[in-house]
Formats: sequence, C-alpha cells, structure tokens
Amino acid sequence: MRTAGRVHRPSPPRVNRATRSAPGFALVCVTVAAILTGCSMQEATCGGGEYPVMTIGSTGSACVPNDEEPPEGYTRYPEGKVPEHVGDEWDTYWQTHTVDKDGNIVEVPGGE
Repeated sequence: MRTAGRVHRPSPPRVNRATRSAPGFALVCVTVAAILTGCSMQEATCGGGEYPVMTIGSTGSACVPNDEEPPEGYTRYPEGKVPEHVGDEWDTYWQTHTVDKDGNIVEVPGGE
C-alpha cells in the first residue's frame, strides 16, 4: 500500500534573532555614541599626557610630556594656534610656517 505523496522534510533550524542581530546592534550603538559625543575619527597630534612642540626655524614637531619643558631647539606653539589633530587647520598651517629664534611667526620658503 502506498502512502500519500508527501515527503516529510524537516524544517530549517530556527535562528535566534537576538543572537543574529547582536553584532549589528552593537555597531549601531557605537556609531550613534560617536556621533552624539562628537567623537573625532582624526588621529591626535600627541598622546595623552603630552603636548605638541615645534622646531624653531623649521616645520618639524614633536610631543613632550606635560611635566617637561620643550627640549633645546623646540618651542611651544603660540597660544590659540596649537594643532590638535593630524590635518586640522593649525597642523596644515604649521607645514608652511614656523617661529624664528626671536619668536616671530614666519613663512617657510619651500615648506622645509
């Protein structure tokens, strides 16, 4: 005797939606938090506990621990003109300008 023409096929395993969407939800949360806090994706000029200094008479720069003075041949950036992130307004400006030995801001010929 023949049975009905139906073949029993097991149904696909159920996927727990909470498990499947957790990584996506985490990514959304991180993105929203970055936007709401104004988090910048730019690289900082110096790390935590350091401040940027510039070479006198050239366009070089370095980072110095907060509790130390700039080494010989370096000086602090003029107040209000300190680069905070790579490529920001002041980082770009100081690629063609420097401070001379008298403390005057001067343009560097050819961007030394």
